[in-house]
Amino acid sequence: MPEIIPFAEAAPRLFETFAHTAFRLETRRGYASDRAGARYQAFVAGVMPQYEPEVAWNVSVRAAVADGRRFERVRIVDDPPTDGQRFLLASGPGNVEAGEDIRNLWRTDADQLDLPDFDFWLFDSAVLARFHFDDDDRTLGVELITDPAEVLRACQARDASWHFAVPTVEFAAAVPSRV
Repeated sequence: MPEIIPFAEAAPRLFETFAHTAFRLETRRGYASDRAGARYQAFVAGVMPQYEPEVAWNVSVRAAVADGRRFERVRIVDDPPTDGQRFLLASGPGNVEAGEDIRNLWRTDADQLDLPDFDFWLFDSAVLARFHFDDDDRTLGVELITDPAEVLRACQARDASWHFAVPTVEFAAAVPSRV
């Protein structure tokens, strides 16, 4: 059984110490943390999310990007997208505004590429933080992995997904929101 630690415990060290790149692969159809938030509730009620420049995440991303570090994400999207995926498409431009490079890939394409079916952050192509979720999409924690073979597989997944993924603003424009 892998050692799983709370993401909130691991995140500060990981995000403060990476030197070059932080890459995220998002594979889930939705996240409990999103569904619990007021922005998500407003979105499903018909209100498009607005960029929130002073949210702690956006502040830290801007600072890291100003230091020359990169934040990249690939989000896997179903056809048709779930409400959770539509929310991420609608709120993604705010993350892009903060400095993240977010791209999207259809799940059928991800399946053809044989991408992992789990979420992870990959830091500097050296540390893999593999997420574990319960059946209700709640984050249980992350498993920190430095095994070269597993990190290499994550690097390969990053490279393959990045090559075929579409920038979030372009992708979102082709997927109309129900709002």
